[in-house]
Amino acid sequence: MTLAPLPDPAVVLAETDWCDLEHAYGTAESTPTQLVALLDADQGVRSEALGHLHHVVHHQNTLYAATAPAALYVAAILLDPRTALPVEKGPRDFPGPMRAELLGWLDSVANAADDQAQATMRHVGFPPEEYPPFVQTREIRPLLFSAASACFDDHDPHVREAALAACIPLLDDSRLYRHRKAVAPMLRETLATSALWQYQERAIEALTAWGEDTAGLKVRREAFEACDAPSNTSSSAEWDLTADDAADLPF
Repeated sequence: MTLAPLPDPAVVLAETDWCDLEHAYGTAESTPTQLVALLDADQGVRSEALGHLHHVVHHQNTLYAATAPAALYVAAILLDPRTALPVEKGPRDFPGPMRAELLGWLDSVANAADDQAQATMRHVGFPPEEYPPFVQTREIRPLLFSAASACFDDHDPHVREAALAACIPLLDDSRLYRHRKAVAPMLRETLATSALWQYQERAIEALTAWGEDTAGLKVRREAFEACDAPSNTSSSAEWDLTADDAADLPF
C-alpha cells in the first residue's frame, strides 16, 4: 500500500502552539509534557499520560482543538519500541501494551470524525464543517491510517487487532477507499475471529458496509458478557446521539 509519510514527533511538538489550543479543561499548554510521558520508563507515568489523552484531550469522545495535533504525535510514535511496554490496566480495559492502547485511542478519535459522526452532527443541527476540530481530524485521516496499518504485522496479537479496528473508521475517507480491498481479508481472518466480541461485531459491520462477503461470520458472545465488557471499545454504537443530546455537545 502507498501510504502518506508520518511527521517527526519532535517536529509536531515543536511546531504546534499548544498554549493557543484547548482541551476539555482549558489551555493545552501541559499536553506536550504528557505526550512525551507516553514513552517514559516508569509505568505509572506512562499510564497517567494515557489518561490525559482519554480524559482531557479527547474527553467523553469529544474532539477539541488539541485533539488532532495530539493524534498526529501519537501516530508518529506508534512504532517506537517503548510503546511495546505495558501500562496499568483496569478490569474492564482491553488487553495489550501501550501500543494497543494508543491505537484504541486513535480508533476513538477517528470514530468521532467518521461519516456516521458527521451525519449525527448534521441531524442535531451542528454543521460539521463549521467545527474546526472535526475538520482538522478528518484532514489527517490518511496519516493516521499510515500509522495504524504499519502495525498490522505486529508481533503482539492485541496490537494487530487494535490496529485493524482503528482502520475501520479511517477507511470512511474517500482518499483511502482503495485500501479496503487489502484490509477486508484481515478483518475477516483476524478481527472477525477475535476473542473479543466487540471486535467481531465491528469487523462484520465494516465488511457488510463495504459490500464484502460475510458468509459464515457471526458474533460469538456469552450470555451476560456485556456486563463485563471492556469500557474503551470504540464501537460505532457510541455515536448514536439524538437531539436531546445536543446540549452536551461542545460545539
